[in-house]
Amino acid sequence: MTQEYNVAVAGATGAVGSEIIQILEQRNFPIDNLYLLASSKSKGKKLEFKEKEIIVKDLAEFDFSKAHIGLFSPGGKISAEYAPKAASTGCIVIDNTSHFRMQKNIPLIVPEVNSNTLEEFFHNEERTNIISNPNCSTIQMVVALKPLHEKSIINRVVVSTYQAVSGAGKTGMDELFNQTQNVYANQELKKEKFTKQIAFNAIPHIGAFLENGNTEEEQKMIDETKKILDEGIKVSATCVRTAVFIGHSEAINIEFDSPMDSKEAHDILSNSDGISVIDHRKDEGYVTPVEIAGEDKVYISRIRNDDSIDNGLSLWVVSDNLRKGAALNAVQIAETIIKDYDQYIQ
Repeated sequence: MTQEYNVAVAGATGAVGSEIIQILEQRNFPIDNLYLLASSKSKGKKLEFKEKEIIVKDLAEFDFSKAHIGLFSPGGKISAEYAPKAASTGCIVIDNTSHFRMQKNIPLIVPEVNSNTLEEFFHNEERTNIISNPNCSTIQMVVALKPLHEKSIINRVVVSTYQAVSGAGKTGMDELFNQTQNVYANQELKKEKFTKQIAFNAIPHIGAFLENGNTEEEQKMIDETKKILDEGIKVSATCVRTAVFIGHSEAINIEFDSPMDSKEAHDILSNSDGISVIDHRKDEGYVTPVEIAGEDKVYISRIRNDDSIDNGLSLWVVSDNLRKGAALNAVQIAETIIKDYDQYIQ
């Protein structure tokens, strides 16, 4: 008989939390009891899972000793307070927020890239019981880079992202929707979530500006790529919010230590886990965000050599930021744990 687990979803009523619930059902994760948790404002709300209604409980009141695994997406400040409390009861927390990502004793995991890191984590008797989910834009990039890096060491990456408003949550999606309507109605455009008009626009500003000139989002991509893939990789990132609801796109330029032919790169990526290569050098022979909403893989197109530098390669990478960029990756981490490290689940 298949072992079943008690799973708690913190932030269950948010955009990522809703996706987590759907993915747990779609992938038939072996669940005994599912606890849906949110703020006191959402307490009592009913959400559906496998054709049954589950009543949302108050995160602040929940006893995490009841849960084997906690999937957290309640926001950084809330995770900072409640994830350690949950972990202290023996619950294994997989956190989607940025709060824990760069802490040394907490692994930052993309299963296709560095799931082996979990072995050292679980063998540590003083482990935190918290595992961090990387930034959405980092996840799809390192999934694309990993198999290429294994073939030829990557020295430098220059990436420009084109990120969907759903990365800013439901309020970001609402703002794009409302502004788009108001443009056509010739009405006032209210800016609440974004610093400038997002409808019909692109904003090169995600997160606060840092002293070095990077935004927080850009610095996340730099730091997280080093932690997940290789400390020696140099990364330059420009992160742009665009008028797209779902799906992050990235133009990635790679400088290798040794030659990497575009045909060889195509073959390597085509045979790698979690990747779908759609790369035909003709009209419609590439992937855009509209086509991949609701899909689980990282899609790669426009694979070509960059002759402006030695050993250069360029890629176009697209993925659903709510699924692989957040919810799916978290569930995949949980799947890896129950498959390979079940003995550590209390």
